[in-house]
Amino acid sequence: MKYPQLKLENQICHRLYMASNSVVRAYRDALNQLDLTYPQYVVMMALWEEDKVSIAQLLEKTMVDGGAMTQILKKMADKQLLAVVKGETDKRKRVVKLQPHGLQLQQQAADIPEKIRCQFPSINEQEAALLISLLDKLNTDLS
Repeated sequence: MKYPQLKLENQICHRLYMASNSVVRAYRDALNQLDLTYPQYVVMMALWEEDKVSIAQLLEKTMVDGGAMTQILKKMADKQLLAVVKGETDKRKRVVKLQPHGLQLQQQAADIPEKIRCQFPSINEQEAALLISLLDKLNTDLS
């Protein structure tokens, strides 16, 4: 090969792409039972951590694209998981708050992280912590 730097096996980005796709696939069965997509699950986790947040706060917490977030919130509102309402102090701001069905879903989702973690038996806890640290550095560098 004329340019070995272009070989797929030399690319960090391709490994991240493959891992991302594999992880999302690993979540599929568990999330199908909750009638959630992975991006919707990310939004739910953020709201379970802190309910009644502005859309701007939700975008910052999840790092979901703004255009995608609009569609995600609409679909989740249609499922009665959450509501997007006017802010109490500033009526121009929109606040996202969980509905009873969205709150109830948290209990059903509680075992998902452990189910997914069990699918990575060759990565021990120390390596998982290192991976999280390295990915956080990567995301910081790229943002």
